[in-house]
Amino acid sequence: QVQLVESGGGLVQPGGSLRLSCAGSGFTFESYVMDWYRQAPGKEREWIAGISAAGATTTYLDAVKGRFTISRDNNKKLMYLQMASLQPEDTAVYYCHARVRNLPRWGQGTQVTVSS
Repeated sequence: QVQLVESGGGLVQPGGSLRLSCAGSGFTFESYVMDWYRQAPGKEREWIAGISAAGATTTYLDAVKGRFTISRDNNKKLMYLQMASLQPEDTAVYYCHARVRNLPRWGQGTQVTVSS
């Protein structure tokens, strides 16, 4: 059974940092491209970062480039999103995603709230 489980969200002040984690199980974690998405209140879910299976290649939405860093540890079957210089507009539920066996797989999401 494919599972993705996010953790690490919370409340942070503007300018602060958080690190999100995504634990994968039920599939060959190291074989799949993975992504982070987010969904802000009243908005559609948007892709924000992706990482290749081996972790050598990363891509970012322009709005987070230079502030967010995606990474992965295939030995631990974990993917990370290090977020810095957080702003109120980064408030959203953050989801990890992988397309496994030709089906999109999502975690349950973790809430990030940026507020003073």
